[in-house]
Amino acid sequence: MQRMVIKLENVGIAVRDLDAAIAFFTDLGLTVAGRDTVSGEWTDTAVGLDGNHANIALLQTPDGQGWLELFEYIHPAAIETEPTLPNEIGMHRVAFSVDDIDQALEIAARHGCHPLRGVATYRDVYKLTYLRGPSGILVMLAEELQKG
Repeated sequence: MQRMVIKLENVGIAVRDLDAAIAFFTDLGLTVAGRDTVSGEWTDTAVGLDGNHANIALLQTPDGQGWLELFEYIHPAAIETEPTLPNEIGMHRVAFSVDDIDQALEIAARHGCHPLRGVATYRDVYKLTYLRGPSGILVMLAEELQKG
């Protein structure tokens, strides 16, 4: 049997404030590829919510390989939840490689986002940290130490 072709399309994240989330991720270096407001039968069917209506933005990483799709729900109303913990089952985090973690953390701090604990070094290969981004999103930032 021939193997099906599959590729990761994007990571979708529901946010409380679309403009704040866009500002955070674009300051980190992503670019807005498009914005739209979606509703109608096709979105109800695709998402599985009656009356689905949302403002969305599609953001792309500078290398052109990674995509985030951010959703700000108009209807049904967004449901506030506690931010996930790193050890909870389910959608965990979104991770980015950066060439300067200190600069990335300065940018995040301007948005009120700080590491959960600090910056760690993994086997002299990466400096990395988890932080809470907009709407409590867990974001991992990693800087490769041995660039080659």
